[in-house]
Amino acid sequence: MLAAMPPTPPPTPEPGEARIRDRGDACPGALRLHPADDGRLARLRLPAGRLTPRQAEVLARAAETLGDGRISITSRGNAELRGLGEGCGAELADLLAGAGLLPSPTHERVRNIVASPGAGLDGLGHADVQLWARALDAALCAEPRAASLSGRFLFVLDDGRGDVAGLGGDVSLIAGRDGSVLLRIGSPGAPPRPKAPGGFRLAAAAGDDTADGGDTADGADTAADAVRAALAAALAFLDAAEAAGNGAWRPHELPDGHVPDWAGALARAGITAEPVPAPPLPVPRPPAPGPLGDHALHVLAPLGRLTAAQLRALADGADELRLTPWRGVVAVGTRAGRLPDLEAYGLVTRPDLPSVGVSACTGRPGCAKSLADVRTDAALVQRGGLPVHYSGCERRCGHPHGTWVDVLATGDDTYLVDGVPTPRTSLPEAVTTARSLPTHTR
Repeated sequence: MLAAMPPTPPPTPEPGEARIRDRGDACPGALRLHPADDGRLARLRLPAGRLTPRQAEVLARAAETLGDGRISITSRGNAELRGLGEGCGAELADLLAGAGLLPSPTHERVRNIVASPGAGLDGLGHADVQLWARALDAALCAEPRAASLSGRFLFVLDDGRGDVAGLGGDVSLIAGRDGSVLLRIGSPGAPPRPKAPGGFRLAAAAGDDTADGGDTADGADTAADAVRAALAAALAFLDAAEAAGNGAWRPHELPDGHVPDWAGALARAGITAEPVPAPPLPVPRPPAPGPLGDHALHVLAPLGRLTAAQLRALADGADELRLTPWRGVVAVGTRAGRLPDLEAYGLVTRPDLPSVGVSACTGRPGCAKSLADVRTDAALVQRGGLPVHYSGCERRCGHPHGTWVDVLATGDDTYLVDGVPTPRTSLPEAVTTARSLPTHTR
């Protein structure tokens, strides 16, 4: 159940040159473990970040008995276990499968679905895209061809509030106030394709009231069309990638002249859709730590890692948990009175704490490529402000989207802070200053 992983990715092509992938992607999964300096790493896809309390307990137990006792939250709201032993693959797979966390061994790495974590909780969105995520996950697992998608291919479902639409989805569904849905194609920031639409608008079903979060039959019809459209777009990309022959993992890697037949794929799926230019996307804005509506809480994991005890505390009394792309957790069914208890566990529960918006890659000693123990240095942050990400090497794994302070290790005691050479001894002050700069000066 384990597969060896190549140590390095292929070289980056020159500008204007099509990327050629001569192998499948090396993304780790729950069954395909990655060798790291601190042991094996497993990445568990959680569509929309969802965990039931029982699944959270199984994940905590797996971290304690098989790994280093912690659960990392990725920038896609997935979960990682680190420090796993060489021969634990079968035991881990049995644990996860028994908890319903591996519905399809053949598709487990392609279940990359990010959805607005507050959908259905606070009245701000236009549709409950958390339900869409479950339907899309089932559709992916039921489609044999979908198993050929790269482990990096990303579906994004935004309920209209604009919190996740800009997170780099290859296929995005964005709910409209009028019950319509925008199917957005391609990653934000990718070069435009000549004569290729930026997206398609799916009209609302007659009488649809999904703009108010309704779940009438018409709303269900619109949601079903949206899910079928997302799957059809993904399969159209696979057709184009096969024809191109360059092993593309994501749509922006396709060479010129190999634009997927998005419109034809939608028509063949029986979906009526109007081609539209892709509108500008908002900067992703995570909800602040604290209450989310009347019956949910949003807290952040310090530097994106939860202890098993912290995960259990979050699951205690909750209806479900939703891991977020901002390395936090939404505890659904939990009221504000629980915040002091969760803060006592070391979780970030208030927006005024300096650790809000601070993230870091694994760094030393877990990653052989890292030039510094960036997690220790990131813990020295003094005041809040702009998001900041500490990277142990130029790959900048896990960096946020939008505007952020770039802290890059260049050696044991040297960094670049937004390109400015900075000794480690001056790092806290330099980062504090950079976080306080207005975005227009950056």
